[in-house]
Amino acid sequence: MRLALAEAGRAAERGEVPIGAVVLGPDGAVVAAAGNERETTGDPTAHAEVLALRAAARVLGDRRLSGCTLVVTLEPCTMCAGAAVLARVDRLVYGAVDEKAGAVGSLWDVVRDRRLNHRPEVVMGILAGECAAVLTEFFEGRRRDARRDARRDARGG
Repeated sequence: MRLALAEAGRAAERGEVPIGAVVLGPDGAVVAAAGNERETTGDPTAHAEVLALRAAARVLGDRRLSGCTLVVTLEPCTMCAGAAVLARVDRLVYGAVDEKAGAVGSLWDVVRDRRLNHRPEVVMGILAGECAAVLTEFFEGRRRDARRDARRDARGG
């Protein structure tokens, strides 16, 4: 999770929502890592999880990531949860809960839907406080900047 947090930090430096993801291979070694790139690339699917899964598939030469673990700082959304299922990861580990868009137990539970033919093990709450703090600090900074800009605009520039 510390590696995923580092990816989240790099994403924040690029002005992205600070979410990071890491794929660990069957032996526990890091296969791929990524942070959000939606703003940078203009790609609505450039979530950290999707980018990390894509990179891992390239490295391993297989779209099926059996034996792998996806580690992410925030509970995945429906798209990312679905991608984890389709990639056949064995384990999905996440930090902070996403009560607004989480699809691994909060709002939905895509990965444990019995109608699907693959259901990864889920481990939640790893370094949850740190993962949530990174997001909280990022959005507080954005709100602070918006208030400052609004005051400046009100003064005429």
